[in-house]
Amino acid sequence: MSDTSTLAPEQKSMEELVSLCKRRGFVYPASEIYGGINGFWDYGPLGIALKNNIRDHWWKHMVDCPPIGPDGEPVSIVGLDSSIIQNPKTWEASGHVGGFSDPMVDCTESKKRYRADHVLCATAKAEKNGEVRELGFLAVLDGDQAPADFEKRASKLCKKTGGGEVLPVTHDDFAEFHTLPREQQLLVLGPDATQPGTLTEPREFNLMFETYVGAIRDDSAKAYLRPETAQGIFLNYKNVLDTMRVKMPFGIAQIGKSFRNEVTPRNFIFRSREFEQMEMEWFCSPEDSLKWYEFWKNERMKWWESLGINTDNLIFRDHDDDELAHYSNACVDVEYKYPFTAPGYGELEGVAHRGCFDLTQHQTHAKTKLEYFDQDLQVKLQKEGVDKDEIKKRTRYVPNVIEPASGLTRAVLVLLCEAFTPDESRPSKVYMKFKPKFAPIKAGIFPLVNKDGMPEIAQKLYMQLREKFTCQYDVKQSIGKRYARMDEAGTPYCFTIDGDTLNDNTVTVRDRDSQEQTRIPIDQVESFLAEKLSD
Repeated sequence: MSDTSTLAPEQKSMEELVSLCKRRGFVYPASEIYGGINGFWDYGPLGIALKNNIRDHWWKHMVDCPPIGPDGEPVSIVGLDSSIIQNPKTWEASGHVGGFSDPMVDCTESKKRYRADHVLCATAKAEKNGEVRELGFLAVLDGDQAPADFEKRASKLCKKTGGGEVLPVTHDDFAEFHTLPREQQLLVLGPDATQPGTLTEPREFNLMFETYVGAIRDDSAKAYLRPETAQGIFLNYKNVLDTMRVKMPFGIAQIGKSFRNEVTPRNFIFRSREFEQMEMEWFCSPEDSLKWYEFWKNERMKWWESLGINTDNLIFRDHDDDELAHYSNACVDVEYKYPFTAPGYGELEGVAHRGCFDLTQHQTHAKTKLEYFDQDLQVKLQKEGVDKDEIKKRTRYVPNVIEPASGLTRAVLVLLCEAFTPDESRPSKVYMKFKPKFAPIKAGIFPLVNKDGMPEIAQKLYMQLREKFTCQYDVKQSIGKRYARMDEAGTPYCFTIDGDTLNDNTVTVRDRDSQEQTRIPIDQVESFLAEKLSD
């Protein structure tokens, strides 16, 4: 059997993965029978099971059994589920109404719209008879087109302008369209245009979906679908303090849907208009904030590794100064090497030091005090003999916030990419190598044939296991085809009841990854699964 377990991301085909996701019920295009709607996806039976497994693992790690803090004690985190629609003043205070936008450019020829920071330009150079000359500027979409696509289009233009061969182009040769002087922008050939100079100057486009609350559709009834779950946490910060036995430092965690009117949703479910987030806001004293930033940075990387992701495919990327929000002291992204970004990486989770910006903004706009009196810190400083005025100054503060924020739907994409393993030795030609505990189906239960008492034994085993594990009972088609279906679903173990079972009460267990088959007593199947799924 060929070794495909270390297949590099760039060797994996997104087209084949998307096809498998549709064929096996992981992800469907939304509203497909009506032609779909760009930027929206439905999660099928296997997709929702995978998503729920990741969700539950995050919730257990963050809320039910949170990490051990620097002092050796478990940190304190509580859960929340806030409304998707909040008072519109929320988004004015947070800056989303005035500043949550992307620079957009329109093509006057194709009538298409693009994010300006996704439209990249390069100088195309052609060589003919040893002479190199510039053809002008051509545009491509970052992430949607590769240098090879650029060269293909440049070659067509080259033929129209006197022949020659276009020299190879790399991503390092590209620059952002909106940073070019206007006279150079006029030479840009738009991604879907036939003539240069059709792209307009960039202008801002707000990403929030608008809606109306109540019977009257006017500005007084205007509201927004939330673009992030974080603000619902900030709005409930005081409620949690007043009703729960929490004190600094502590966290509030939330999983929920968010909506952004992305102009160019792309790369399957990587960038979509409706998505789910897993966010936690960690409230702490200003003087301890950097310590907690480093703590959560490392904890989040360990969590991603716990999903069974190859560590070579994960990196930290610290934000440059020009990337940081004006209120942020530091921000780092956990990035993953997706097939469509390889050999580079793309964002998976951000860990941001937000300072006291959010609570201060809501305190100002809502005219509600959100300061915290830190009695524990007061006692500590008194014991240290700190001056009373200094104690008063340091013990009453608006908390700083450390925010680990990740996409649940993006986590689904990562596990799909990580698990996708082509293997020509199998009838299915591919299998999904999920870590067993995250697999949508944990076990397949099969009678070898649908007669001779085998279905009855298999059904009894299935009824025993289904209460503890997600299993599938299947009697249709040959055993080889059933194994192939389970490989594509990522089921780690299949148990087959055959003629020998009737004599010695043993079953065949097939391992998904190795395809090896061994026999174990039927009364040990439950403990076997429990052990294999415990890690």
